Amino acid sequence: MLSIEELYKSYGSVTALNGLSFHVNPGELFGFVGSNGAGKTTAMRIILGVLAADSGRVTWQGQPLDHDIRRDIGYMPEERGLYPRMKVGEQLIYLARLHGLSADEAADAMERWTEKLDIAHRRDDLVQTLSLGNQQRVQLAAALVSDPTIMVLDEPFSGLDPVAVDVMSDVLREKTREGVPVIFSSHQLSLVENLCDRVGIISEGAMVTVGEIDELRQTDQPEYEIVTDAGSTASFEHLGLATALQEQRGERVLRRLVAPRPDFDEQQILKSALAHGPVYEFYRRRPHLEELFRGVVTTQSKETR
Repeated sequence: MLSIEELYKSYGSVTALNGLSFHVNPGELFGFVGSNGAGKTTAMRIILGVLAADSGRVTWQGQPLDHDIRRDIGYMPEERGLYPRMKVGEQLIYLARLHGLSADEAADAMERWTEKLDIAHRRDDLVQTLSLGNQQRVQLAAALVSDPTIMVLDEPFSGLDPVAVDVMSDVLREKTREGVPVIFSSHQLSLVENLCDRVGIISEGAMVTVGEIDELRQTDQPEYEIVTDAGSTASFEHLGLATALQEQRGERVLRRLVAPRPDFDEQQILKSALAHGPVYEFYRRRPHLEELFRGVVTTQSKETR
């Protein structure tokens, strides 16, 4: 397990990390999300040893991260860390050799990952001649050629088209199946929601909520959406429900209802609606990660003012 414990980091009067703590399990895809300046990149650089924390520690399998362990981390920075005037294949071999692979191992790794990431035909091209999306694929290949035991990726999906996103997602899932913990940051919250096993939301240098997607989407006041005829006279106030949204959809109307407690009997809603006409849709609505993010970050900002 990769464990981040009580990290503090300040730059003069600016606090970048304020007691940040979380962990990433082996074989887990962990989404690390937060606003710009929340502390994500600082935390990643401390994990890598590029920055030193003022206090706190980072451990892998219970042991402090030393040079040998960090050598096995596959890192993908947000700002591309590639040599623009070096050929793709030569660059990947060079980086693999820096991680301790033999010449043959480095060449094999380069061939494998350029094939898998669909850039094998660009091995002899200079990085600067590639599109931004292909440069991003090369950057991921650079993080993979050393066969890392931990992966830390800062905005890996930035600038990718949907096909490239699918390719990169498949690669990350493959690594987690091998038991590699993968932590990545992203502002594409729908992608994080669909891809990750767990998510942590950081705000102002501290982790404000963390958990599995389904766990985070649970609410104390369940919401339901029901679609009936626009002329339906169904009312739900007597059930203690509040109407959060009412939207006309042609000859039908959508209502979003908020229940007063977690154990509310949703069948009461359906029964009341059917007594006044047909019901075309009825389901429990769970907030998406984007809504959770806005709510958590907004609340945190108000509390720290």
